[in-house]
Amino acid sequence: MGSDPSEFLGFNPFTATLEVRLKADYVNRDSLGRIGKELKKNPMVSDVAYQEDLMNKVNGNIQKINIILLVLAVLLSCVSFSLINNTVRLSIYSRRFSIHTMKLVGASWGFIRRPFVQNMMVVGLIAAVLACGALGCGMYWLAEYEPGVLNVITWIDLAVVAASVVFFGLIITLLCSYFSVNRYLKMTAGELYKI
Repeated sequence: MGSDPSEFLGFNPFTATLEVRLKADYVNRDSLGRIGKELKKNPMVSDVAYQEDLMNKVNGNIQKINIILLVLAVLLSCVSFSLINNTVRLSIYSRRFSIHTMKLVGASWGFIRRPFVQNMMVVGLIAAVLACGALGCGMYWLAEYEPGVLNVITWIDLAVVAASVVFFGLIITLLCSYFSVNRYLKMTAGELYKI
């Protein structure tokens, strides 16, 4: 036994602890297990430790939050479709007699339908651009308040969301106006007065 007390306590002056921070994509059980095995192959590494229980709880909570957000998104999509559909139908309902008059003078259904569909698509595009502006302002405010959010939500994600909002805004208004005009095109004069 030597005179150095650190030898008696099992202390090695050349021992160090290294903390590794992983990107979010690698924080799951499979990736951490693989990374741990690769690190242990190095003879200089004696142990690899991470909080597996905490990681599993966080990943489980994230999955629950994702499901809740998906259900909320579906509900809000149904509500927005219903609002858009009702707005378009009311707008076309107010001009149902104009549609009937154009039918009486011999206009084709496509000729009658075209201005209504174009008008509603312009309204849908304006609404989509306003929605994208509101999302952009909200994201800017969130990034100012919490700059780390830009590591989670990238500009590519925002561009995909904006493109989706514009696309669905146009498609929903196109379909709603098309079917609403067709409904009034199929009606006779007597049926128009009854509704």
